[in-house]
Amino acid sequence: MEVNNISLENYIESHTTPENPLLEELRRKTHIKVLQPRMLSGPVQGQFLKMICQMIRPQRILEIGTFTGYSAICMASGMPQDGQLITIEKEDELEPFIRDFFQKAGLENQITLLTGDALEQIKQLTTPFDLIFLDGDKREYPQYYKAVLPLLRPGGYLLADNILWNGKVIEPLQHGDDYTRAILEFNDMAHNDPSTEQVILPLRDGLMLIRKKD
Repeated sequence: MEVNNISLENYIESHTTPENPLLEELRRKTHIKVLQPRMLSGPVQGQFLKMICQMIRPQRILEIGTFTGYSAICMASGMPQDGQLITIEKEDELEPFIRDFFQKAGLENQITLLTGDALEQIKQLTTPFDLIFLDGDKREYPQYYKAVLPLLRPGGYLLADNILWNGKVIEPLQHGDDYTRAILEFNDMAHNDPSTEQVILPLRDGLMLIRKKD
């Protein structure tokens, strides 16, 4: 029997804890005001990120790829109140929109927003992180992995979004498709790294959960 993916996604969302009014407003305004709103995490992935943080209780989180701030708010709401989340967004024109919602969520003192090139910003960071969430430029995923792994504490976790890339990871690689090529390289790099263990979760466009061994 062929599965109706849209119906299945609707069923999954209907059986997931609903997003709060602030996140609902953020999602709605992202669709109205921002290009490519599908990049937003959404209620199912957002709830997953929140619950992951409630489980592992990270004191420090690094996020690469803020977009409009949905995932950052979800993670910050699940981490200890004295924890800190640093998020990096390449598109500086999104900064006022992002900061407005961080303030509405009462998280402006818990979340630090950095704008600019993520690889350059990462060079300025030194303190170990308990959780790192990759959701930036897919073409830079291999570089991100090499840059952030030294910043992840032993026993810490790295989550990488979009690692199934609309199913293109199991299709013949098309000439000039730098996005899929980088995702494939990242997936192989993480899988072959003896210092980590990992599992792929088929949530939305695929999440890879990576644990840095003690």
